[in-house]
Amino acid sequence: MQWRSLVVGLVVLRLSVSCVLWLAFGLGPSGSWGFNFPLGFSLQKLDLLFREEKGIDPGGSSWSQRIQGPKYEEPASTCAKVGEGSPKRSYMSFFDGNKDEYVRRYSSFPDTLREKMKDMAKEMFYFGYDNYMKYAFPEDELNPIDCEGRGPDVLNPSNININDVLGNYSLTLIDTLDTLLVLGNVTEFQKAVKLVIDTVSFDKDSTVQVFEANIRILGSLISSHILLTDPKHPFGNVGFEGYDNELLHLAHDLAVRLLPAFENTSTGIPYPRVNLKTGVPPDSINETCTAGAGSLLVEFGILSRLIGDSTFEWVARRAVRALWNLRNNETGLLGNVVNIQTGQWVGKQSGLGAGMDSFYEYLLKSYILFGEKEDHRMFQAAYESIQNHMRRGRESCNEGEGDPPLYVNVNMFSGEIMNTWIDSLQAFFPGLQVLNGDVDNAICLHAFYYAIWKRYGALPERYNWQLQAPDVLFYPLRPELVESTYLLYQATKNPFYLHVGMDILQSLEKNAKVRCGYATIHHVVDKSKEDRMESFFLSETCKYLYLLFDEDNPLHRSDNKYIFTTEGHVVPIERRFREKQWNDDFPCEEGLLSEREQNHRPTPSNITNCDRIPEERRYTLPLKSVYMRQIDHMVGLF
Repeated sequence: MQWRSLVVGLVVLRLSVSCVLWLAFGLGPSGSWGFNFPLGFSLQKLDLLFREEKGIDPGGSSWSQRIQGPKYEEPASTCAKVGEGSPKRSYMSFFDGNKDEYVRRYSSFPDTLREKMKDMAKEMFYFGYDNYMKYAFPEDELNPIDCEGRGPDVLNPSNININDVLGNYSLTLIDTLDTLLVLGNVTEFQKAVKLVIDTVSFDKDSTVQVFEANIRILGSLISSHILLTDPKHPFGNVGFEGYDNELLHLAHDLAVRLLPAFENTSTGIPYPRVNLKTGVPPDSINETCTAGAGSLLVEFGILSRLIGDSTFEWVARRAVRALWNLRNNETGLLGNVVNIQTGQWVGKQSGLGAGMDSFYEYLLKSYILFGEKEDHRMFQAAYESIQNHMRRGRESCNEGEGDPPLYVNVNMFSGEIMNTWIDSLQAFFPGLQVLNGDVDNAICLHAFYYAIWKRYGALPERYNWQLQAPDVLFYPLRPELVESTYLLYQATKNPFYLHVGMDILQSLEKNAKVRCGYATIHHVVDKSKEDRMESFFLSETCKYLYLLFDEDNPLHRSDNKYIFTTEGHVVPIERRFREKQWNDDFPCEEGLLSEREQNHRPTPSNITNCDRIPEERRYTLPLKSVYMRQIDHMVGLF
C-alpha cells in the first residue's frame, strides 16, 4: 500500500505545482521545468503574455518561431483566463533578476587597472615574440609547448591546415612588424625590418593559399613600408639610414608570384593556391571560398597605387565584381564556395563567418581607403540583404521584447536557415558594424559573443545556439572578438568594453599560456591544448588588447586617420590612395549594380557615426541589464 500512497502523493504534488504555474504565469505542465531554456526555447505562452501586454498581434512571428517552424496558435484554455484582471507580467521580466549586478561590475574602470592591463597585454606579446625569436626564427611559427619552430609540412603536401599558411618565409616575424611599432618599440621594429630584408626570399617551392599570403605577408610588408617612409604617420620618423624601399620590393615580388592564380579562370575569380616558384599547381581544384577570392582588394589596391601599376588592383577588383554578379537576384545573397570556371555555387550557405567574413569587410574598407563609390554601393546593398535575411530577433537591440538579435546561416537562394551554429570568425562583424555607423546592432551581437566567452573562457570555433553547446571545440587564439571590443570602445568609450578586454586577457593567461608562448586551446571545456601559436595571435590579438588599454597610443592621438586590414595591419587613410596614376580601363560593368541599388542611398563622406549613441548612454551600460541577463541565460551562464 505504501507505493500506492507514494504514487497518489506525487500526482497530487504535480497537479498542485501545475495549478500554481497556470495561475502565476499561464505556463501549465510541459516537458520542461524551471527556466533553463535553450535559445530556441519554447516560450510561446510567455511570448503571448508580452504580446498581449504590448498590444502586439499574437499571430506575428518571433525569432524562435521563424527558426522552429510554423506560428503557434493561442491555446483554448480556461485556466489562462484565471486572474484576467490582474497585471500581466512581461516576458522580459523573467530576466530582470538583480539588474544592479551588471552595473556594479561594468560601469567603471580605474586608471590604475587600465595601466595594469596595458602592461599585461605588452608582457603577453613579448612572451610570445621573444620565444619565437629565440626558439623558432627563421621558421614560420612557434610550437610553444615544445619550444620549437614549425614550417610547412613537406612530407604531407595535402595538409592544407598547415601548408596554406606556412610558406617557409618567417611568417610570424613579418606578420608582427607593425605590432612592434604599436607597442612603441622602434629599436626592435628596425631590427626586425633589417632581418626581413636580409633573410626573407619568396623564391621558394612552397604552395600557399593566395588569401593567407596576401593578408599576412603582403599586407604587413606594405604597412611597414608606409610607416617606415612617411614621418607624418603616428609613430613619427621611424626610418633608418640605408633603407631603400626593400619591403615594398618584397611586397611587389610576392604579389607577382600570386598573379598566376588569376590566369586561366573563365570567371576571373582566382585559384585558391599557388606555388611561389612554379605558379598554379597542375592538380589545383577549381573551387574557392568567397572570402578567399574576394578579400584581396585592400592590399592589392594599395600596392598598385604605391608603385603606379594598375595590374594588381585590376585583377582583385575583377574578382570582386565577378563574385558580386553571381549573387542571387531575389535575396541579394552570395554563397560561400564557388566554382571558378563555371561560376556555379558549390556552397550555398550564406553567413558572416568562415568563407564569407572578409568579403563584406573589404567592400567597406576598400571604399574608405580608395573612395570608389562602387565599393560603397556594393557594401550597402550587401548589408541590406544581410539585415533582411540573416538577422533574427527583436527589431531593436536595446528596446522592446523578444529574442536578442543574432545573425544566422541561411540558404542564399531562399533565405531559409540552414543550420543552428555560428562560428567564432563572425565575431568580427560588430567591429564592421561600428565602421558602418550601426553601433546599436554591434552592441547586441558583441554581447552575445562575450557571453559565450564568459561561459568557456574562450570562443569555440563553432557554437550551436540551439543546443547551447560548442559544435567545434578548439580555439586558436583568434582576434575577432578582441577587435570588435576595441572598435566598440573607440566608438562609445564605455568602460564595459575595458572589462571585456580584461576578461579576455585574463582567460588567455590562465588557459593558453605554456612554457614558451601561448598555445591553441584544443578543447574549450577541458582546456586541453595544441602545440601551435598562429602568427595572428601576435599580429592581431595582442595588438588589439594593447590598444584597448593604451588611451595615449600615437594611433589614438594622431591627426591622421587609419584603418586596420583584416589581419590587423595599420594602414593610413590618405589622399594619395584615392588618386590613381592610370586611366580606369575597367569601369563598372553594366548591370553590376541594379538601378535600385545604385540609387538606394547617397554615398556619405567619411565622418564619424559615433553620435548615434546618445550621450547619456556613454556613461551607462551599453546594453540594458535585462538584455545582458537574457543573453547570459541563453548561453547557459545561469
